[in-house]
Amino acid sequence: METLVSLAPIILMFVIFYFLLIRPQQKKQKAVRQMQADLKKGDKIVTIGGMHATIHAIDEDTVVVIVEGSTKLTFDRSAVREVTNQD
Repeated sequence: METLVSLAPIILMFVIFYFLLIRPQQKKQKAVRQMQADLKKGDKIVTIGGMHATIHAIDEDTVVVIVEGSTKLTFDRSAVREVTNQD
């Protein structure tokens, strides 16, 4: 019984650590994966590098974006940070 009482603070610390740090991070990663899976042609996006563009074409792992009306660039889907305006 004494060992359980002495381990209780450590166990409590791990439970608090899980709910304050690990679980919110997992939820955030799930939301980012869902956003990247839901990308479609015409979405206005921001890349992880900070470039604003519009999606021109989507492949399984890549996204072709248009910048300034005519410049086409190819990125990995994971390079998309957020969708700013869905058309």
